[in-house]
Amino acid sequence: MNGKNSYTLRPIGFVKNGIGQTPKNRDWWLTVRSSLVIDPEFEEGLEGIDDFSHIIVLFWFDRTEENIIYKIHPQRREELPLTGLFATRTPNRPNRIGFSIVNLIKRQRNILTVTGLDALDGTPVIDIKPYLKHSDLILGAIQPIWTDRVSKHD
Repeated sequence: MNGKNSYTLRPIGFVKNGIGQTPKNRDWWLTVRSSLVIDPEFEEGLEGIDDFSHIIVLFWFDRTEENIIYKIHPQRREELPLTGLFATRTPNRPNRIGFSIVNLIKRQRNILTVTGLDALDGTPVIDIKPYLKHSDLILGAIQPIWTDRVSKHD
């Protein structure tokens, strides 16, 4: 890859939840109720999504720092090991794509109500996918022991 390629992402909607800044306790997000306001142009594409209890939301971290730090302590916690950013869920990334598996509460036309989305009010939504147990749940997956000490939304 030569680094000269660029791609354009078009938001399909935005997050509405009234949350203006990231809370200190990241587990707090689990109870936050958000609306995904999807552009009416894409409403037909939501058909059948309300048959799922959970969905995957991809969004753009539009308010993260511009400088990328390649090694960090997860969740800015010094007691956790200095780790490469690709081994964490930090929003400070070369491509600022966020990913959350959320509980889908309801759909009203082009608005999806969810809980567990760790995105601020006004965050651009770039894609939605259904959560599928047969392909998204990996039994026997291995991860470093330090990940047992981080909150659900690292």
